[in-house]
Amino acid sequence: MPNNASPQADDVELRPLSARSVVLSLLLGLHPPELPVKDLVRSVEPFGIAGSTVRAALSRMVAAGDLRRADTVYRLSDRLLDRQRRQDEAVHPETLPWAGDWEMVVVTATGRGPAERAQLRTELTRLRLAELREGVWLRPANLLRPVPDDLGQVAERCTARPDRPARELAATLWPLDTWSATGHALLGHVARARHPSERFTAFAAVVRHLLADPVLPPELLPPDWPGARLRDAYADYRREVADAVRARDREETAEGARARGDR
Repeated sequence: MPNNASPQADDVELRPLSARSVVLSLLLGLHPPELPVKDLVRSVEPFGIAGSTVRAALSRMVAAGDLRRADTVYRLSDRLLDRQRRQDEAVHPETLPWAGDWEMVVVTATGRGPAERAQLRTELTRLRLAELREGVWLRPANLLRPVPDDLGQVAERCTARPDRPARELAATLWPLDTWSATGHALLGHVARARHPSERFTAFAAVVRHLLADPVLPPELLPPDWPGARLRDAYADYRREVADAVRARDREETAEGARARGDR
């Protein structure tokens, strides 16, 4: 898609629902990320997924290391707790006022296999760096986030002041117009979505899009950048889901109390 094209709703990547994706999204949005099986089953019902399907998916997710189970409570595994941290950072990134400096990471390790190189590229992308040329990664120094301790074993980190105009360099490193156009399409899609399954798939796409946001200083962004609106919309949706889970739990507790009082 050309950078100046505005995608329509049909251009938004919406992945199909599955019991696993719904369970993971529910838990990733909760703090702490755990729910009793009865609450998981009730929370997934609005998406048209049967309780037996949810229970089968939970068993597979425990076996795969996605979840841990304690009695009837399911909780995200340590691996997925790291994913939750990255998702939280995508929704609420910590930034600093930008003074014009750029972070630079130069890969110095040699003799690594394809898997190791791919893993390093994934990690540098998660740090919201972009590759200027092979082995040279950049971003404005306006972002606070943890850096892996072992990065220094394979790369050199430094601060740079490129000669090229910063706005021009940012537009070279990231497809900003395309990201912005997709973001606006997502905002329109979530505004139109009404059914729980439609809203779920729309906001799952919002999270994936936010994970790819470079979180640049405002002065380097195109006009009408939708990042803040996407974050606000997702934060509202996450509160809505958490409130619904808590409301169902209070309702069940009250029903149990009434039943005990009737005896």
